[in-house]
Amino acid sequence: MLVLLPPSEGKAAAGRGAPLRPESLSLPGLAAARESVLTELVELCAGDEDKAREVLGLSEGLRGEVAKNAGLRTAGTRPAGEIYTGVLYDALDLASLDPSAKRRAARSLLVFSGLWGAVRVTDRIPSYRCSMGVKLPGLGALASYWRTPMASVLPEAAGDGLVLDLRSSAYAAAWKPKGEVADRTATVRVLHSQVVDGVEKRSVVSHFNKATKGRIVRALLTEAAAPKDPAGLVEALRDLGYVVEAQPPAKAGRPWSLDVVVTEIH
Repeated sequence: MLVLLPPSEGKAAAGRGAPLRPESLSLPGLAAARESVLTELVELCAGDEDKAREVLGLSEGLRGEVAKNAGLRTAGTRPAGEIYTGVLYDALDLASLDPSAKRRAARSLLVFSGLWGAVRVTDRIPSYRCSMGVKLPGLGALASYWRTPMASVLPEAAGDGLVLDLRSSAYAAAWKPKGEVADRTATVRVLHSQVVDGVEKRSVVSHFNKATKGRIVRALLTEAAAPKDPAGLVEALRDLGYVVEAQPPAKAGRPWSLDVVVTEIH
């Protein structure tokens, strides 16, 4: 099983580990593309600070993120699973997993990134600020830039098992599973169900959506669930106590869509 995750906008502070070693990152087929993005980002942020802030879409209060990016090549690193914070990662709580579940997380979790393309949670990276929605002056829109290298690398990373796609739309644009990989891919939407005046109403709640996705991944890792395909994932999630409504695709070569329906927000 390969689980595709979005990163978090906010990130933990840089670690005290050795500086970045790009050649040590997973998915070496992305190395050249990573170097191009890293080089332009560092140069941009080491130059005109106001221009860099505009390109990155940063408020005045986040001006310090520009200096952080300028020093990426010498900053300390820590595992990506510690760098990414926020609602989904708080719910996933990688640090508290037992050793077996941590090994499963290392094998199966892949975090998409505007800067790195995609990394494993064990890859050591510095803290940075560069979303997939950024349009760099030289390379252009990052979601478009990453499509070509991703198309050659991700199908191999997906192997022959289930692909659980939990990415937000901006990151999903960087790679869309095709062909037989899409046939064994499932996307998940979390819906909040409420009964109002005797009528059920459903809504998507962003914060809770992320938290539920984090809990789903944690439960799959903790229980050593190993569904081989979307139908198996539906069974596994139901066994874990989730209410799941599956929508198989109308034709081959498209992902399944799963709705996880919850009645409580926490």
